Amino acid sequence: MFIINDIIALLAANLILTQALGTSTMFIAASGRKNLIRTACVITLFTTVASAFTYFVDTLMPSSVRVYATLICYTLIIGVLYAFFLTVLYFFGKEKFNAYKKYIHISAFNCAVMGTLFTISEKAAADDSLRNTVTYFLKGLEAGAGFIVASLFLAAAFKKLNSEKVPASFRGYPAMLIYLGIISMAVYALK
Repeated sequence: MFIINDIIALLAANLILTQALGTSTMFIAASGRKNLIRTACVITLFTTVASAFTYFVDTLMPSSVRVYATLICYTLIIGVLYAFFLTVLYFFGKEKFNAYKKYIHISAFNCAVMGTLFTISEKAAADDSLRNTVTYFLKGLEAGAGFIVASLFLAAAFKKLNSEKVPASFRGYPAMLIYLGIISMAVYALK
């Protein structure tokens, strides 16, 4: 019973379905299983690592400049991680670099990553018990896992929503948005 509750909580807390973050990237990822796995893993990596660094920004930044500097600091965190991951990937070889660099490009400045950082920071500001490195790290991992689950939901319906049975005016992006909206309402009702 606890596993079912955890899965429902993960889905209900999912940033992707409840706030529509990263929707366009999910469409790219759902177009193929290889794309889905790679994109979801890289976004999970970004949300997890960036969330851990966000803790330090949130605790060390004076409240007088927080309103003005938060977005800049979060963007710098993601930018530094972007450069770091590309550099590390480059040292694994040219083949790996060419195969995976597009996933880093798609994932780094995805609104799901930035939205995760702001959401975690907002929740920690409301509840001081959440203000620690482990919680930030776990919340980033949870958001990434939620992105993976949402991508799997989208991948499951991708072929059917792009089939000839769907009217041409709704085929593709419009059908996916309607599908995501229905899934979002169902998941949100579980809260």
